[in-house]
Amino acid sequence: MYHISVLLNESVEWLQVNTGGIFADATFGGGGHSALILEYLKGSGHLYAFDQDADALNNTGPFSSAPNFTIIHANFREIRRMLRAEGVRPGTVSGILADLGVSSHQLDSAERGFSYRFDAALDMRMDVREGETAADILNSRSVQKLQRIFSELGEVRNSKTLAEAVVRHREAQPFKTTGELTALCDKHFMGDRMRYLSQVFQALRMEVNDELGALKSMLEGAYDMLAPGGRLAVITFHSLEDRMVKNFLKSGNVSGEPVKDFYGNIERPWEVLTKKPVEPGGEELKRNARARSSRLRVAVKR
Repeated sequence: MYHISVLLNESVEWLQVNTGGIFADATFGGGGHSALILEYLKGSGHLYAFDQDADALNNTGPFSSAPNFTIIHANFREIRRMLRAEGVRPGTVSGILADLGVSSHQLDSAERGFSYRFDAALDMRMDVREGETAADILNSRSVQKLQRIFSELGEVRNSKTLAEAVVRHREAQPFKTTGELTALCDKHFMGDRMRYLSQVFQALRMEVNDELGALKSMLEGAYDMLAPGGRLAVITFHSLEDRMVKNFLKSGNVSGEPVKDFYGNIERPWEVLTKKPVEPGGEELKRNARARSSRLRVAVKR
């Protein structure tokens, strides 16, 4: 199976798919969320799905005959520009769903370099057409920048020690493979080894793909494209992502700073429907252990 969709029924139910609306699945992946949305979407309704990973686009076979489905090969940070290019006007979209998790297919494909379980090229790009690889970053960033990446994006406790070790290693031999990085981490890990490796690899993946910057652009674009009363549903897997989404739905910006109008009233562009994030239940966790850190937040555009 390409990927098991997380919080599948919950997220689509919160989206309240109606028969004539325009919807967007900002992270197509294995197509699970899109397939369920299309079950409810009839008549004049249309679903636009986004994915920057070419492998995901090869997964659209079952959808090819659906007249109300369009796949767009782009990062979801381009959601505003690409929807407008498809003729969708700002302020007309009924619902947008984004699942920020890495797909099982990406993690399990050794050649993509996302996982420490395989020895492969240290790549980690979601879109292999452009951008720096994880190896490029390890071989070029300063100790200070590497420390920030490991600390902020991976919450690695000994981020300075690891950053200094990376620089010493690359001076003798530049990084090329995931195995080389794993071997270095094995000399410096603190606590549980697998958790440590997951944190380091996560930090690099998020940096390679500018995931926080892309999320900020997607949230801002989603607000512009949604109609008043339209719904935004976002599934996060990382505390930094979740904080950004929570702040954006509360204040309209990812920093969470209150914005006041001319009269001093605090602007609240969203009505938050999930006062506490929706989490997977026990049955889902039995089926899919990778769902354990997922959080769903949903809001309505005022």
